[in-house]
Amino acid sequence: MKIRTFILYVLLLTVSVMSYGQNVKLITVDQLQERIKNGKDSTYVVNFWATWCAPCIKELPHFEKLGQENKSDKLAVLLISVDFKSKLTSGVVPFVKRKNLKNQVFLLNESNPQEYIDRIDPSWSGSIPATLFIKNDKRKFAENEFTYEQLVTEYKKL
Repeated sequence: MKIRTFILYVLLLTVSVMSYGQNVKLITVDQLQERIKNGKDSTYVVNFWATWCAPCIKELPHFEKLGQENKSDKLAVLLISVDFKSKLTSGVVPFVKRKNLKNQVFLLNESNPQEYIDRIDPSWSGSIPATLFIKNDKRKFAENEFTYEQLVTEYKKL
């Protein structure tokens, strides 16, 4: 009987983690660009971050607040983790759950950092946090940590 209870518990825990893990999807640069291209009426704020980056973690609540307060503006806040793909279930998913992130979270599924960095923005040195603001044909890339006020200012400039 104890073995059955243990197996049932493990199965329930596995299903719970797997269903939550669906909220953090893998995304390539091509898929990201396609997503942005298909949403011409929306403004996109795309933040590149990692679970091990202290400034990234510090500013994540600002992106959450921006997304929640501007839902009616057709704003899409996309949080793109640059953690290793192998950290998806052991690091990124538990982090997202612990921080209760509501914006869409993705893990960048690219193997060559220099290639994807240049494709996202040629001026990007590769440091994080980094944020891409896009509205129609306007594009701005920022390689710095934002306060909430600075983030709102950049968003409203578009």
